[in-house]
Amino acid sequence: MPAFTSYKDSVDFMYTQLPMYHNIGKIAYKEGVENTFKLLETLGNPHLNRKWIHVAGTNGKGSVSSMLSATFSQHGYKTGLYTSPHLLDFRERIRIDGICISEETVLSFVNLVYDDIVDIQPSFFEITVALAFYHFNIENIDIGIIEVGLGGRLDSTNVITPILSVITNISYDHTDLLGNTLTLIASEKAGIVKSGVPLAMGPMPQEPRGVIQRIAKEKSSKVYETIPVDRGFEKILSLKGNYQKENIQTFSNAIEAIKDLYFPIKRSLVLKALSNINQLTGLRGRWEILETHPLVIADIAHNEQGVRAILEQLASVLLEKQTWVFEQCVAGNRLEVAKTHFVWGMVSDKDRATILALLPKDGVYYFCKPSVIRGCDADTLRMEAHSLGLQGMAFGSVSEALRSAYSAAKLQDIIYIGGSTFVVADALPWIDAKQ
Repeated sequence: MPAFTSYKDSVDFMYTQLPMYHNIGKIAYKEGVENTFKLLETLGNPHLNRKWIHVAGTNGKGSVSSMLSATFSQHGYKTGLYTSPHLLDFRERIRIDGICISEETVLSFVNLVYDDIVDIQPSFFEITVALAFYHFNIENIDIGIIEVGLGGRLDSTNVITPILSVITNISYDHTDLLGNTLTLIASEKAGIVKSGVPLAMGPMPQEPRGVIQRIAKEKSSKVYETIPVDRGFEKILSLKGNYQKENIQTFSNAIEAIKDLYFPIKRSLVLKALSNINQLTGLRGRWEILETHPLVIADIAHNEQGVRAILEQLASVLLEKQTWVFEQCVAGNRLEVAKTHFVWGMVSDKDRATILALLPKDGVYYFCKPSVIRGCDADTLRMEAHSLGLQGMAFGSVSEALRSAYSAAKLQDIIYIGGSTFVVADALPWIDAKQ
């Protein structure tokens, strides 16, 4: 048994010795929870005898999980939050009341389970899930919010019996793993529904809704899905993406279920939590405004539904910019028409053609490769985009693309950073260091 002496060594071991989905994609995905159960058993089954809320869905899982986590923390509960992937630091995945797991805890955990890892051969994600439950248990949390990594039924997190299940929405993503119809995807997501455990559902098309409702009925799970939204929640939420309206509906449904589980939820504390969600949970990359002149926005939307929502909001913001430019010209201040500069990258196993076809042809594009193995080559992406009428240049890194976009953008312009979670992850350190 090697004794790792540094946090970096322990994390490098997890990264390099075992498959990691966000680096290599589908071949890192292990169906089933057998390895997770085995690893947890060596740790004394820390996932048992705790209160959990399990959150699945195609989009909005991270936002809804963070809303719930912030709410419980604001009410004084010691609250664990497990999400994936991370943006800047592996430790972001595992937090208690917004505080990341310590480097020392990660190091000691890897040393503790090294022999079991060699024996069981779990994936990176399975190890990380076990680490989360181990940390939450030794820290004696009151409640943990657990975000599904991929799918639901066969996800490594699906070893718990929660007090509440949440499914945010259903749309097309990871179709090579979850199925190519909304019915199949819904069936996989509904795999987190447990017998007698209530379910909060978000807005979604009727086809997947019917599938999930049927499964919930078979499991005798009470469904919360049409609870009136407290408009105060929507107004005060610090996350400003228009798509958060759907997430607030999901959150409202979940809050009603939580009240029925005899948690004394106070509206004033919910409002305070929602207004401080970034500080309470560390959530980033959701319509995050990084600068104002030019307006710089980053968002992790990366599938068709998410990108459509983002583009609608961008079009609205650009129209406001154009109106302002016109007013300035009338006043005698001659300005060029406002433009949107897209710093855009994707991963190689996404349906790039469908998503690229959504992008506006009047945008200025800076195609780039995110720094993960799955990252799509920038020249390949540029050529695919060019065939669809999008014009731009290719850059070998996100930072190079950002530098060019900043040089070209006028004060009235917009710089949008997206296409992949990993583009945002590469962009944030560069922009944070610039400020």
